[in-house]
Amino acid sequence: HPTMIHQWKRALLEGASGVFERGGRKRPEIYEEPVKELHAKIGELAVANSFLERKLKPWGGK
Repeated sequence: HPTMIHQWKRALLEGASGVFERGGRKRPEIYEEPVKELHAKIGELAVANSFLERKLKPWGGK
């Protein structure tokens, strides 16, 4: 649609120079709580995976 293309072009022209600037970009915020929860979940899955791997070895598993 022509209106959308015009909006995209305007946004590009206004913000394109920021893509090539160094140091002007703000670091993204990292929320500690979700990261901790995800690390805990990864740990749980790793333990479960190693358990299943050990149990499947007698049946020709890895």
